[in-house]
Amino acid sequence: MTAQPYPVREIVAAQRPHRKDAARNYDALLAAAREAFAEHGAEASLEDIARRAGVGIGTLYRNFPTRRQLFESVYADEVNTLCRVAEDVAELEPWEALSSWLRRFVDYVVTKRAVREALSNESEILVACRDSMYHAGGPLFDRAQRAGQVRKDMDFDDLLRMVAGITSTNFLDDAQRDRVLAVALDGVRATG
Repeated sequence: MTAQPYPVREIVAAQRPHRKDAARNYDALLAAAREAFAEHGAEASLEDIARRAGVGIGTLYRNFPTRRQLFESVYADEVNTLCRVAEDVAELEPWEALSSWLRRFVDYVVTKRAVREALSNESEILVACRDSMYHAGGPLFDRAQRAGQVRKDMDFDDLLRMVAGITSTNFLDDAQRDRVLAVALDGVRATG
């Protein structure tokens, strides 16, 4: 029997609008904010985010009345995506499922870094997101470990901290980051 990630529990920091045009603006703002936070950190300009999304600053504030709510919404959206990826890869072979999920985790870490600058570690949204992420990815790790494809002397938290640590450094480009991550993941695989 294959271990499945727990069902995705969507974390909602701001209510997505129902009207199609408003929902498109909301999604565009999240994407623009994610991009701006990755480039400029927590100090990214709200005016720049609105411009990137192709909307006015008033639309940004209607959707996200405070800067904190925007941070929380971007972070929750990233974690929700990460949890859905765990469900999507669950049927793959154990190592392939885990490494596929970890590649998406790397993208998440970029957003997490900027958001953590702005939010407290004990923020309700950060706690809920961390729990959701562990519930989604943990079973992938456990399954790969039970299949003998992951070292027995580590746990899921060790793995996430290692990957987060690696990705927190600056790389020349994504290709270099991917090579370094591949070398580290080779050390995670069980030998013999």
